[in-house]
Parts: sequence; C-alpha cells; structure tokens
Amino acid sequence: MTEIDAKTDALVPAWLTLPDVAEKLDVPVTRARQLVKEGQLIAVRRGEGRTLQVPADFIGAGRIVKGLVGTITLLKDDGFSDEEMLEWLFTEDESLPGTPAQALRENRGTEVKRRAQALAV
Repeated sequence: MTEIDAKTDALVPAWLTLPDVAEKLDVPVTRARQLVKEGQLIAVRRGEGRTLQVPADFIGAGRIVKGLVGTITLLKDDGFSDEEMLEWLFTEDESLPGTPAQALRENRGTEVKRRAQALAV
C-alpha cells in the first residue's frame, strides 16, 4: 500500500474507502483489509486523511470485478508496483477500446489479460 501521485490519482474516476468496499461486498471491514493484503484489491493512501482507498471500478454487483484478481497477479508477476498497476489499468488503450479497468467491468477480461501477459515479453 503506497501513497499515490497526483497523475495516477487523476486517472481513477472514483474511489472507495475500505468501509465503503466492505459495505458493497457485504463483508466486515477486516475482510476488506484482508482482500488488499492478499493482493485481490489494490489500495493506496490518498486524500487529506491519507486513508486507504480502492478504485470504485474494482467493485461491481456485490463482488470484485471478474478478472481483476488474475490481472493484478499477472501485473505483479511482471514486476509492477501498485501505482504502476493503477496507471496501466486506468490509462486509455485504443485497441481495447477504453481502459483495461473498463474492459474488465464489461466482462472483456480475456483481452485485458492478454495485454497484461504481453507486457512481460
């Protein structure tokens, strides 16, 4: 969990605090923290209170967006930091089209994972 720079912060359209994540997933806050610790979600410190926050696009329909966990694993295996992963996930990719985060929300995870794997080459 790192502090985020302004450039990457600006790429992410909306953020959720860990209590908000817990509420949306219908789990205790301790479980939301565990999801971050396990690498299933990316959380960074941001804002005045430097609270841990997760991109809102990572949560949908009461669960973590399908394909996100596998994509995070691929990017970590490629040596990406949390901040680099966020930058990659929220930067426009004309070939998708949109951002990888949008593609995951639209159930186009195969294409996102294919691009993540290509980064290692």
